[in-house]
Amino acid sequence: MQAPVKRHVVVVDDDADFRNALADALLDNGYQTTAVADGNALWKILKSQNCDLLIIDLYLEKENGLRLARHVRRVSTLPIIMLTGKGDETDRILGLELAADDFLMKPFNVRELLARVHALLRRSTQLSPSPAKPLAEDHDYRFFGDWVLDLTSQELTCAAGGRVDLTFGEYKLLQVLVEAPGRVFSRDQLLERLHSLDSDVFDRTIDVLVLRLRRKIEPNPKKPCLILTKRGAGYYFSAPVRKK
Repeated sequence: MQAPVKRHVVVVDDDADFRNALADALLDNGYQTTAVADGNALWKILKSQNCDLLIIDLYLEKENGLRLARHVRRVSTLPIIMLTGKGDETDRILGLELAADDFLMKPFNVRELLARVHALLRRSTQLSPSPAKPLAEDHDYRFFGDWVLDLTSQELTCAAGGRVDLTFGEYKLLQVLVEAPGRVFSRDQLLERLHSLDSDVFDRTIDVLVLRLRRKIEPNPKKPCLILTKRGAGYYFSAPVRKK
């Protein structure tokens, strides 16, 4: 029997000890791994090999990791995790908004990084095309735009039948917003409703979850029309929502 193809993760970090240790951890957990120190080495890898996910340090010695991630994003949809040793929330949100799919602060637990790598690779093909199935009579649905949110099975599908793979936190945030369209929720109010969820939400801000949801459901995430921001107040769901 042919062995399954390993997913290829590329680590970009100018700290040799750190990047090699991270590469070893990924290798030990079944990933093909390449570790490089800068953008020039990364581009050579991208041109010569198939890659599935990038891990890029935000503060590289000779270049800006965020700028590097943005250049990659212009030519590729590869999932990107950004790493930083500085606890600046502005950097965190800016990185996610402009280029990255996830953000992790150093030092971190390797198991958490592995969990995020696994989740991003699993979600890298968000829409799983499949024939549209009939609505279940005993399920509770919410309809908005081209989307169907099944509150019973906790699934989001598009009108054509493709399912979007949401994390538990993303689903619960979307549910809160969709259940009260037009109502503005502050970050504290949303955090209160999500505080009891699992570790997938534990260290992430509401802003990060909103950015992820926008990337998954908005026609143009940079100009959202479903989940909107009320300056100084919070977030609200702007689209009409109807029940089954």
